[in-house]
Amino acid sequence: MKCPRRQFLGLAAGAVALPVMSRIARGQAYPARPVRIIIGFPAGGGADIVARLLGQWLSERLGQPFIIENRPGAGSNIAAEAVVRAVPDGYTLLLITLPANAVNAALYEKLNFNFVRDIAPVASLTRDPNVMEVNPSLPVKTVPEFIAYAKVNPGKINMASTGIGGAQHIAGELFMEMTGVQLNHVPYRGAAPFDRAYQSRQGARIGGDDRRPL
Repeated sequence: MKCPRRQFLGLAAGAVALPVMSRIARGQAYPARPVRIIIGFPAGGGADIVARLLGQWLSERLGQPFIIENRPGAGSNIAAEAVVRAVPDGYTLLLITLPANAVNAALYEKLNFNFVRDIAPVASLTRDPNVMEVNPSLPVKTVPEFIAYAKVNPGKINMASTGIGGAQHIAGELFMEMTGVQLNHVPYRGAAPFDRAYQSRQGARIGGDDRRPL
């Protein structure tokens, strides 16, 4: 049974980030050598920071290096496929957010892996709320005011996100469908370039912490 579009967007936008890893061979002392944590986003973003903090914490407690490897692109599909193709011995881990496990299966017609079949979940690390923020130059102070302003200015407001199929993009699409407004989606290649590039631009965005929240 197919999920209605609004219901799908709502579930996807609220999905919890889920780090996953390959199935570990049983009966072995673990880890006996360095472990890679692959992340599908550029350095400097929220997921990257979580991965590096986690890697340091694990290294200190388990006595082996946990090496962070950034493989951005294709909504984190490149990173997920790299882990799927790795030897399933627990020494190649994947820290993943919303797209690969909740959205990409529906967003991409052909993937070289099946996330549910090929990846074994280990733990949930974080819950990240989405926040709508606007450039202070916009003449709005509340969400209803923003909706009214956007309706009389269709297609004139940009909505930035960290990339196509990401949590911010899905939340923005859900917002547009629920309110009937028309925004221009501007995807960036990860959270770090998203934050840097949007500092001086006028418009709305979903997520982040340095604009004026509504």
